Amino acid sequence: MPENTMSNSTEAPTYRVVTYGCQMNVHDSERIAGLLEEAGYVPDPRTDSLAPADVVVFNTCAVRENADNRLYGTLGHMASVKSAHPGMQLAVGGCMAQKDKDTVVARAPWVDVVFGTHNVGSLPALLKRARHNATAQVEIEESLVTFPSNLPTRRDSAYSAWVSISVGCNNTCTFCIVPQLRGKETDRRPGEILSEIRALVDEGVQEITLLGQNVNSYGVQFGDRGAFAKLLRACGQIDGLERVRFTSPHPAAFTDDVIEAMAETPNVMPSLHMPLQSGSDDVLRRMRRSYRSKKFLGILDRVREAIPDAAITTDIIVGFPGETDEDFDETMRVVEESRFAAAFTFQYSIRPNTPAGVMANQVPKPIVQERYERLVDLVDDIAWQENKAQVGRTVEVMFAEGEGRKDEATHRVTGRARDNRLVHVSLAEGDEVPRPGDVGEVVITSGHPHHLVADGGLVSLRRTRGGDAWQIREESCTQPDVTMLGIPSIGAPRN
Repeated sequence: MPENTMSNSTEAPTYRVVTYGCQMNVHDSERIAGLLEEAGYVPDPRTDSLAPADVVVFNTCAVRENADNRLYGTLGHMASVKSAHPGMQLAVGGCMAQKDKDTVVARAPWVDVVFGTHNVGSLPALLKRARHNATAQVEIEESLVTFPSNLPTRRDSAYSAWVSISVGCNNTCTFCIVPQLRGKETDRRPGEILSEIRALVDEGVQEITLLGQNVNSYGVQFGDRGAFAKLLRACGQIDGLERVRFTSPHPAAFTDDVIEAMAETPNVMPSLHMPLQSGSDDVLRRMRRSYRSKKFLGILDRVREAIPDAAITTDIIVGFPGETDEDFDETMRVVEESRFAAAFTFQYSIRPNTPAGVMANQVPKPIVQERYERLVDLVDDIAWQENKAQVGRTVEVMFAEGEGRKDEATHRVTGRARDNRLVHVSLAEGDEVPRPGDVGEVVITSGHPHHLVADGGLVSLRRTRGGDAWQIREESCTQPDVTMLGIPSIGAPRN
């Protein structure tokens, strides 16, 4: 049990985890929460991510240019919070910590612990050591110590879970710093993954998302190029597992056996996140993205032939060094042809220690901004058209917690369709109120750029084991505070 300083001496010390960035970071944060609870901490019940707690952990991202300023600005605010609460500890982990190492403490000397992406499991010991020695502890490993999924967890959801199948990346995209911070790809054995999924299902989980920097290269470490398709099919054999998703694949390694597994495995959802990055072959070449626009569009054609109702989302970078008007026009052309259900659009930003960061012909900010706005308008218009085409369809919705931010004002409940589209549902008089995790059928009455609406009430409602698990958790304990401050969930495009 950690020494109790800030909390009342009769109470367990509290913690809060603030998460920046991608789904891999969210999964790591669940492990951080699990480690802290195993060490005797309890979640702080306050919803303000910057409120005091005995331990506040910032799990950081280093993908975007403003990530540094955002983190250090937040840490600056926390300096005064900490000074007003003696005994409080601050920890910084994740990709920014891996990148900056000792720089974090140099710029924010009131931070107690800095740990990297490879040694999440060290956090409780580092906190104890920092308190005992009254000095900051910095521990950054250069390779993976313990696979994250082997650590204890405190999941944010009772009915849905992340399952990491690999960490690290063997690609060399010139704009990306992730391989430097997460290392080379490390794959888990299929048996370990399936055992974890079965254990989660036994707890009430009915939806899992398979995670990896490049999920469809899974198996490269143990020499099985078909391992990812086999894993998807094996998930289809797990009783009680209703929905399977995965993120993110790489177009260069996306093979037809994966498409066949998606189409032929009923619980693998008809949704696919396929990062484009650019529609220009010249830009893709400078990015070291080992596919071209024709191959990318061919993948989408084959997916839609096998899975006609698939909703496909993507990532796009605007203003990569040397991008010309013609290059950008090619991106707009490919976006038009691709008919994405949503796209995460980003303005290129220099990341230190990446090849793209020192390339000539960096595109001026006003040009990038103008192109970005045109792209967002096109993406939103296509998404709106695609969503309006859903009107009149009966869709299955798994209701969720925290997805409908305006539900209280609109008197709606919200969830995700099988294709991962966000659906806001108005209940008719006499309709049973669904719990998060419950599954219902609704008829879509209107489509909007970022969501669907079903204002005709429920066609049917099925109470599920996932809903039971949510209810048990609600009645027995406080939810952990895992705050998303970075890339949103797939299906809610970032503009």
